[in-house]
Amino acid sequence: METVLVREYRSDLLECVHSGHIAIVGEGGQLKGYAGDPGFVSFTRSAAKPMQAIPGIRGGIAEHYGLTPPEIALMTASHRGESYHVSTLESISAKIGIEESAMICATSYPLDRSSREEAIRGYNKRKIYHNCSGKHMGILSYSKLKGLPLDEYDQPSHPVQREIIDTIADLANIAPESIGLGTDGCGLPVFALPLTALANAYLKMACPDLIDDGPTREAVKVITSAMNAHPEMVAGHGRLDSILLADDNIIAKGGFKGVYCFALRRERLGISFKILDGSEEEWGLIVYSILEQLGYSEQTTMEKLREAFTGVIYNDGGTRVGHAETVFKLQSNLD
Repeated sequence: METVLVREYRSDLLECVHSGHIAIVGEGGQLKGYAGDPGFVSFTRSAAKPMQAIPGIRGGIAEHYGLTPPEIALMTASHRGESYHVSTLESISAKIGIEESAMICATSYPLDRSSREEAIRGYNKRKIYHNCSGKHMGILSYSKLKGLPLDEYDQPSHPVQREIIDTIADLANIAPESIGLGTDGCGLPVFALPLTALANAYLKMACPDLIDDGPTREAVKVITSAMNAHPEMVAGHGRLDSILLADDNIIAKGGFKGVYCFALRRERLGISFKILDGSEEEWGLIVYSILEQLGYSEQTTMEKLREAFTGVIYNDGGTRVGHAETVFKLQSNLD
């Protein structure tokens, strides 16, 4: 049964209620905390991107193409199409020798407002502006390195996609055949699994010593080190992913339609949650409340979250018209 996570008020009258589920796991996948149904099955959406990058890094694309840490970080990104995202994507394209036209994602305008306005003035949509383009470039580069068809890289039966599914299943401690499949907004396969399993996979991303396979463990270290060193590449300035990744103790990545995942290295906890109405505006408030209830000690990160996600609701003219607040209490054993 879902639980209310956030309530929104306008002029002190309740306007919106956002319900959902939270799962917190420790080593071995044991449930350490929850709200709602921690076993709720959710599509990963873009929260899977750091895991989707593992086969390529494990298979040697960084060494073969001379990829830099910012370029590796961008392969895990839901970027905003800011200028540094675009120039880095163009560098990846040049290094791997694959044009942006090879990507199956749609042409798009940047998500970043100023970058979008500039692109619109030039009537310029590009595939490289799509927020998933880094992921596509990563999978294409690995397919090319292995000599596999590039025009079929989006198919679930493609060898790279099968390797991705097997990798996610291994991290999540579930059977590959138990992962539900759909088609993501960008056209690639997307995966459905319980929030507990997704939290367990993120715990291993943050604590790769829990990964038995050596090459996978080393690939995860490369990917997460790049994400922490270049958090702005993973999302953009002021975005939740980038704020959390600036903290070396945290690995984090959100996905469309309200799914969010992060993990704490020192505390050795993996956390995932799903807002059932698909909203993302409440992510920052929910993450802050989870960390506060866990007694998270990194005050710099907590202050950044407080400043970025105040819960104040403004109208289009900048006038304060309401507020949002978290109302959930984590259940179960958190010691």
